[in-house]
Amino acid sequence: MAAENKANNASNDPKKRKRCYLPHNKPVRKKGPSPIRPGVQGFFITCDGGREFQAAQEAINVIDSFFEELINGKESSSKVAVTLEKPINKKIKFTYSDSDEEENDDDNDEEEDKKSVAPPEDSGNNGSSVEKISDHADKAVQADEVGPGNGGSKDADKEPTEVKSKENEEPPEKKQCSDVKSSESGNTGVATTELSVDKLIEAELKELGDKTKRRFSKLDTGCNGVVFILMRRRDGDPSPTDIVQHIMESAASTKKHMSRFLLRVLPVELSCYTSDEEISRAIKPLVEQHFPADAETPIKFAVQYDARANTGIERMKVIDAIAKSVPSCHKVDLKNPEKTIIAQVVKTVCMISVVDKYKELAKYNLRELTS
Repeated sequence: MAAENKANNASNDPKKRKRCYLPHNKPVRKKGPSPIRPGVQGFFITCDGGREFQAAQEAINVIDSFFEELINGKESSSKVAVTLEKPINKKIKFTYSDSDEEENDDDNDEEEDKKSVAPPEDSGNNGSSVEKISDHADKAVQADEVGPGNGGSKDADKEPTEVKSKENEEPPEKKQCSDVKSSESGNTGVATTELSVDKLIEAELKELGDKTKRRFSKLDTGCNGVVFILMRRRDGDPSPTDIVQHIMESAASTKKHMSRFLLRVLPVELSCYTSDEEISRAIKPLVEQHFPADAETPIKFAVQYDARANTGIERMKVIDAIAKSVPSCHKVDLKNPEKTIIAQVVKTVCMISVVDKYKELAKYNLRELTS
């Protein structure tokens, strides 16, 4: 009896979890960010252990703000030039002042008509003034009768065309209504009106919700204290090295605290598998960009290597593979290098980049630069 009561109580308990069985021969979907893989660009970031989630959110905000600064800095000169061309003083018209302006215009027109029609004040010359007015009227009638081909004046030719154009034009309110109606009818030949603000906001929210369209997103490294931010680079965007260089220089100059959990922020220009052949093949375009073979003055460089969650590859093999790919005209200087080649190995992925002023900027450590 006791066993039956326990079984009944267990079946009636709503808090007890139901048994779940895995599907046969099907992979289990893992929740969270996708793992890091070769062929990606972005930012390799170290942080305090156990604070990876907070550091990832903070890193995205910091990188995005400095990315916008770089973009706006490039476009600032063109914006200033455009604004200077426009006049500074502008005439502002209000809807409630239209009636007042119309009344003032009518009064001015009436005064001008009176001045033009009124005879001169001299009472003695009334006859001569009447004759002059009649002569002017006769000349105006003759000018009207003469056509454009008979040597008529330009003003007489322009007046009828201007009147026709004014009659054909519609008032602004009618034009707006016709545009709205044409857009609602859905005719393909008519240009559609601009989207409203609500629709633009909805489109932007959809783009932010789609993870594949985000410019910066997080990838899972599988290591404690390490965060990787993926950058989907578009045409005209600055490289990760430019963004990190801008962050470090501003931090060194202002000494302003930018983050709470971030330590080192390193750019990643390329990534590949950790093997001698893969590294020497993938690093060729990066070496050609930073270390040209026909350089007049040799460039001093050094290789900085770190590995995490990987004990199967030797340290010197990776360093030799990177150093041999650099042309022989350039020299190795470990004390005062002009450029530093950074190689970060996480599991089976090697991430490589070339940076300037590595030691001068505290090895790209934000906390040391701002402290």
